[in-house]
Amino acid sequence: MSTEAPTSMETETVASETKLESNTLPPKPKFEPLKAHEMSDGRIQFRKVSVPPHRYSPLKKYWMDIYTPIYEQMKIDIRMNLKVRKVELKTRSDTPDVSNLQKCADFVQAFMLGFDVPDAIALLRLDELYVESFEIKDVKTLRGEHLSRAIGRLSGKGGKTKFAIENATKTRIVIADTKIHILGSFANIKIARDSLCSLILGSPAGKVYSKLRQVTARLAERF
Repeated sequence: MSTEAPTSMETETVASETKLESNTLPPKPKFEPLKAHEMSDGRIQFRKVSVPPHRYSPLKKYWMDIYTPIYEQMKIDIRMNLKVRKVELKTRSDTPDVSNLQKCADFVQAFMLGFDVPDAIALLRLDELYVESFEIKDVKTLRGEHLSRAIGRLSGKGGKTKFAIENATKTRIVIADTKIHILGSFANIKIARDSLCSLILGSPAGKVYSKLRQVTARLAERF
């Protein structure tokens, strides 16, 4: 009996010591978030956007409207390289987020495709916006007069059909010869693309309008 008593006492003291140790753990370390240039090991990242010949004049005219939000708000350096005819973008040491570089590149690319600056600038403000491009020949192979009539059906008299699709689907559409570019959210681009494809395939504008009303009413109910 005399030998068992101290062993039980010893086990109790050891258990109490381990409890004390577990209660006095060191505090969790607090790490500050990495800056953009630290994420890429201090390397500067670049993007280059080609400038098509027909967009030189608009780029020159609206340069300050493009430059100001990119340089001052997104903290990205931008310049026009006249030798290679490209707009060059690069990160700075005070760039708050790495994704800003890609957003700025998408914004400049959207302007080169033919979108207005107030519309394209939404790519900097919102995350869920995309630009989708396709050609008329991807939907249906048309040549000569048939192709011209299809382009006419897409825009309508004075651009009426194009504006109606834009307003109904909350997108922006650029029709550049046989190429079509749509700027908007994923779901809205799909609705606008379906309407444009119907027009290319020969549907009359009235039929497309009525289908658009149904789809947009369904979307409004969902949200």
